[in-house]
Amino acid sequence: MSTFHLQCQTQHLRPLPLPNPLLYSKLRVPLNATTTTTTTSFKQYSSKNGAKAILTSEHLPPNALRRKRDPQWRGGFSLGLDLGLARTGLALSKGFAVRPLTVLELRGQKLEVQLLKIAEQEEADEFIVGLPKSSDGKETPQSNKVRSVAGRLAVQAAERGWRVYLQDEHGTTTEAINRMINMGLSKSSQQRKLDAFAAVMVLERYFHLSGEGVELVLPKNLDLQEKLQRGPPKDIDFLDEFEG
Repeated sequence: MSTFHLQCQTQHLRPLPLPNPLLYSKLRVPLNATTTTTTTSFKQYSSKNGAKAILTSEHLPPNALRRKRDPQWRGGFSLGLDLGLARTGLALSKGFAVRPLTVLELRGQKLEVQLLKIAEQEEADEFIVGLPKSSDGKETPQSNKVRSVAGRLAVQAAERGWRVYLQDEHGTTTEAINRMINMGLSKSSQQRKLDAFAAVMVLERYFHLSGEGVELVLPKNLDLQEKLQRGPPKDIDFLDEFEG
């Protein structure tokens, strides 16, 4: 028994309980961790493996989920992406209406730069990226490539306060083909626009599910995570248009 506990018994004082190691193991926080609070209200802890932020999609909900929780919420346009090996389809949502935007035949850094440029032009503050999965819900070899692109894009987007989410895209290509057939598009037009319409299907599924189940792509850099929490700069003209 420690000297402190002996003194407490002598003075008829009740010592504070010792920390429960099982409780800390369930929280996955080391016993010797030091907890601090940043100016953006999310907590972080430091350990032997370095600093890690406790930040999830609950802290940064997608726009569709924000609208579900608060019908009066305004702002936040969404850019849907269907990433392919050589072509990337884009779709845009301003509100709940979704439309095909364009198809980019770019790769690597050139693709990422163009995506950021389009997002700025269209005043989007989130990317909804289709994640390939099989019919049983498992990820495919293409999933790793999409995650790699989404990860690099998330770093650049976070600099602007924009978020990147992954949405299950299984079956969206078939849905896109059926949509274009029902619209009466020619086969040549279908081939040109397939990727953009696949991006439409990704966004429509995202809104249909109210953003539930999406995966936030979070940069490891804590400064970028703070920028995500602050969000993009406020557009006063945009807010006045809806609030006036």
